[in-house]
Amino acid sequence: MRAIRIHVDADLKAGIELALPEQAGAHLARVLRLRTGDAVSLFNGDGNDYAAELIAVGPRETRVRVLGATANGSESPLRIVLAQALARGEKMDWIVQKATELGVAEIVPLVTARSEVKLDEGRARKRLEHWRAVAISACEQCGRARVPEIGAVQPLREWLSSLDPDATATRLALLPEGESGARELRAMPDTAVLAVGPEGGFDEVDSALLRRANFKGLRLGPRVLRTETAGVAGIAALQALYGDF
Repeated sequence: MRAIRIHVDADLKAGIELALPEQAGAHLARVLRLRTGDAVSLFNGDGNDYAAELIAVGPRETRVRVLGATANGSESPLRIVLAQALARGEKMDWIVQKATELGVAEIVPLVTARSEVKLDEGRARKRLEHWRAVAISACEQCGRARVPEIGAVQPLREWLSSLDPDATATRLALLPEGESGARELRAMPDTAVLAVGPEGGFDEVDSALLRRANFKGLRLGPRVLRTETAGVAGIAALQALYGDF
């Protein structure tokens, strides 16, 4: 049976008792029908898994006792930052979910010239909360103990200006006219930043901004990929060649 993993937003250590989040507790009690004494695994984003046992299972509250911690060890040696232009509908949820499963360390939602999604401040804040929940759920499923950081929605130009000019990260932008494929990159550093355009791709102005910020054009074969496919494919290629695949 696959280990039941639950994210909790709390400091964890052996011996403490705590109530599980309401939704998680209800799932354990009503759907999985777990009982007092059954084992679960907790994580809070610090890189450890915490063995725990259920000490109370009820309709209003489910409580656990933490037994001990072990290092998780599921993070990739290649730190990948995905800078993803906003995508329509549920595509962005899918991108966040799959990027988390593939091991990205950070996701930056971008507004570009061809972005069709427009978010005011209130909607952007709600979407960030939603995407974080999607990432947490993906971590529970895939076995990660660190939740990717999801940055604020921001214009491409603003994000580029915030990057450290002295950072050693390899900067890559998925461009059909990219000068190199993933196999043709030189030795990778510890961090790769991958920029992915919206439906329709980066326009000429955005591409020029990326070039001026020292992003190298990366191509993924001779076919045109949808925005929700391109980033996932790029991450998988980098993980296979330079990460932990």
